[in-house]
Parts: sequence; structure tokens; C-alpha cells
Amino acid sequence: MRKTMLLVLPMIAFSLWANGQEDVKKDSGFVFTTVKECKITPVKNQASSGTCWCYSSLSFLESELMRKGKPEMNLSEMYVVYHAYVDKMENYVRYHGDATFGEGGAFCDIPHVIRKYGIVPDTIYKGLNYGETQNKHSELSSLLKAYGDVVIEKKNGTKLSTAWMKGYKGILDAYLGDLPEKFTYEGKEYTPQSYAKSLDLNMDDYVSVTSFSHHPYWSKFIIEVPDNWLHAESYNVPLDEFCEIAEAAVMDGYTIAWGSDVSEKYFKTGIAMVPDAKAKEGPGSDQAKWLNLSQSDRDKQANDLKNPVPELVITPELRQEAFDNYQTTDDHGMHIYGIAKDQNGTKYFMVKNSWGESGPYKGIWYVSQNFFKYKTLNFMVHKDAIPKKIAKKMGL
Repeated sequence: MRKTMLLVLPMIAFSLWANGQEDVKKDSGFVFTTVKECKITPVKNQASSGTCWCYSSLSFLESELMRKGKPEMNLSEMYVVYHAYVDKMENYVRYHGDATFGEGGAFCDIPHVIRKYGIVPDTIYKGLNYGETQNKHSELSSLLKAYGDVVIEKKNGTKLSTAWMKGYKGILDAYLGDLPEKFTYEGKEYTPQSYAKSLDLNMDDYVSVTSFSHHPYWSKFIIEVPDNWLHAESYNVPLDEFCEIAEAAVMDGYTIAWGSDVSEKYFKTGIAMVPDAKAKEGPGSDQAKWLNLSQSDRDKQANDLKNPVPELVITPELRQEAFDNYQTTDDHGMHIYGIAKDQNGTKYFMVKNSWGESGPYKGIWYVSQNFFKYKTLNFMVHKDAIPKKIAKKMGL
């Protein structure tokens, strides 16, 4: 009998441990396992500025440099922002004020600026010339907009002053600093153009991809959002191919500049999903737990996003409706660099944000592929990252 008890007790202990592990699995929050991770530079903080488009795009290009075997680099966001402000104001004036002007921008702004003006390292141009240690652009952007409005104000047919652009750049110089014409970096002398050339990045290699049904698939169109002031075109592909490009790119070692709507209540600190509070079944081990919850408890759990929950099935129709109804807008640019799975096997993109090392993952977000499928406006990727069969249909 004593010998039997010795055998039974470990069995009981193991049973209690296993049940405990199951409870932990259900209520342990999100447990992520990395599937693929590409190299990225450290998380930055755009602070009080609407320049996510620049931070995400340059982070993307910094990863591109590392993918090509170059050392980690830190490129100057504010150098790009300065020139984008200049060209954006010229566009604003040409349209007599009937065009977008503000802090926002799009991924296409970065190749535009680098082609035209070059680029510099962050240590050469910080863009902090106004008594702050981090970006704080509300005063600057208000002044620039007010200046432009005065310039274009109708004055009985009087022509524009020949000094208006010089005066405009004077504001930018005062706040962001004088632009470098030449600089020395790591023992070599460069101009912004020669430094850009030394990076060996061909801006024509980067394409924007989207998926909306109000334009024909397998064609290009100008996405109708205010911040696309350059009227740049994106390749329009069906939703399945859209998602296939993104996942295949990351799995093949490429990263992605990602434009998305983050105004959704399900874009939480560190996590983004599209919960379906009315789902009749849940994934994996959460299914029984989900079925036993009341509707109010399901709503609460979906809002809290403390654990994985069933997600809404995303269709092209649902995606299009959200865009048409202004429920999907061009809110924010981020940088996709990896793929992970949660404890139920659900896939997520690993995303570098530009809000500093905030949240439980120190500035990194886990974005479910359903959220990506639903709320992505467009993404920029190297054309070689696109699967050949899709690239051929795109005409690349």
C-alpha cells in the first residue's frame, strides 16, 4: 500500500500541475513566439510632431541598409521634414491654398526628398533649434501654415512677392536649423547628395502597394487621402495577394513601411486586433472559455484585449466599406519587421513604432494579420520582395 501511494501521489501532483498549466495558458495574456525577425535600428520617439511618415520610412530604409550588409545607420528625419515642408508649401501656393498642408505626409515623400535633395546622418542635422530636446512642432506648423495663407491671400491681382520663399525658409531655418551644404562624417567629407549616393539605395526600387475595389485590381491609382500631396500612385492588388506580399516579404528577410489606421479602439498599447465579440466559436484552447462568456463579458474582454480573442473575418467588402466611410484613414506610419504567433497559433506582424520605448514591448507592437488585412491603407516594400508570380501581374 505504501508503494502504491508513492506512485499515486506523483500522478496527482502531475494532474494538478497540468490543470494549472491549462489555466495559465488561458489567462496568461498574450504569449508570443517569434517566427521571423529582420534587423531594425533602435526605436525612436517622434514626440510632439506629426512626422510618423518620416520616422517609419527612414527606419525602413535603415533596415534596408542592414539587409544589404551595411552597418547600422541613423538617418536624419528632420532633414527630410525640412525639405518636405518646402515642397509642400510650394504645392500649396500653386493650388491657391486648395491643397493639403500640415505635418502629415506619406511614404512617397522620402524617395522624393532623397532623389531631389539627398540625405544626411542624424548627428549632422537634429532639427532641434528652438530650445527643446525632442520634437515639438505645433508652433512651427502653425506659423508655416499662417505664412502660406498670407502669401496666397488675394490682393486685387497683385503678384506674389519675390521674397516669399526666402521668408518661408527663414522660419524653417530658425526652428530646425540651417541645412548643411557639406559635412564630415566618419572621416569623409560629403554633400547630402553624395552621402545619399554612398548608401547605394535606388529609390526606384521601392513601390507602394494597396488593395481597394473602387479602382481596378492589377492597376495603379492615386490613393485619395489628404496626406498624399504628391499624388503618388500605388499598385492595387486583390486582398489575398496584398496579404501574401506582406508575409512573403518578411519571411524572405525584407521589412515593410506600413501605413494604417490606429484610431480603432482595438489598437491598444503593444497589441492590435479586430475582436469579434459575437463570434460563435473561438480559436484553440480559448474556444470553450469564449462560448461560456455572456455577451457583455465578451464585449469587455474584446475591449480590454488582455488575452487573445476570436477575430472578425475580414473581406474585401468590409475593408472597402471602412475606407469609404472614413473609418479607415491615413493615421499613422510604422515599420513591420517580423512575424510572431500567439499561444493559439494566430499570426501577428511585429511592428516598430515611433512613440519611444512605450508599452509592455518597449515600443514594439504585435499586430494581428486580421488587423493588417482590415486597417492597412498601403505599404512600401522593395519590389524584389514581391513574389514573382504577383510581380509579373503587377507589371514589375
